[in-house]
Amino acid sequence: MNSGEANVESGILGQRPKLAWVNLPTAITLLRLAGIPFILLGLSWGSPAGEGLAFWAFLLAAATDWLDGYLARRYGLVTEVGKFLDPLVDKLLVLAPLLSLLELGRIPAWGVFLIVGRELAIAGWRVNQTQIRGANLWGKAKTVTQILAIALLILGWPVGIPCFWLAVVLTLLSGLMYLRNDPAELEPDPRSRLDKESTSA
Repeated sequence: MNSGEANVESGILGQRPKLAWVNLPTAITLLRLAGIPFILLGLSWGSPAGEGLAFWAFLLAAATDWLDGYLARRYGLVTEVGKFLDPLVDKLLVLAPLLSLLELGRIPAWGVFLIVGRELAIAGWRVNQTQIRGANLWGKAKTVTQILAIALLILGWPVGIPCFWLAVVLTLLSGLMYLRNDPAELEPDPRSRLDKESTSA
């Protein structure tokens, strides 16, 4: 083996395998996930200090929701893992404090059930979709209202209750609009069109 081959071999062996999904946007998404235990911990204390911890942990985590998506699109760092983790962490960030607030008796169970039911229905619907669409105006309004309602409920402010019910209504409406504007309904399946052409020939 000559020196050139040895250098090439040593270079290959010296390279460490890199995980394609480990990038800044994914790290921010995982950081948002790491904030959930602090929210639950703060609410479990049942004190003003705990509410403050839960409030700021929730706001900081919610603030990164926009940042990771922007960085991924801006710098071409979109990965399959990121596309899976981002909506999953978003749902956990909303459902975790809602369940904790439900345990504290600050919100009714059936309101939380409607939100959870909508999220499960849309998640199940997306399983069979070949293309996942971004959030529309209804979806963005739903997200902002949910974040506002949860933040106010964590602080125990009475205005959080009407905000919560507004979030429930927008959550259901955004789900209905998503299903109504489903591209599968607007664009026929090309396979079904070919089947019709073959049978009519």
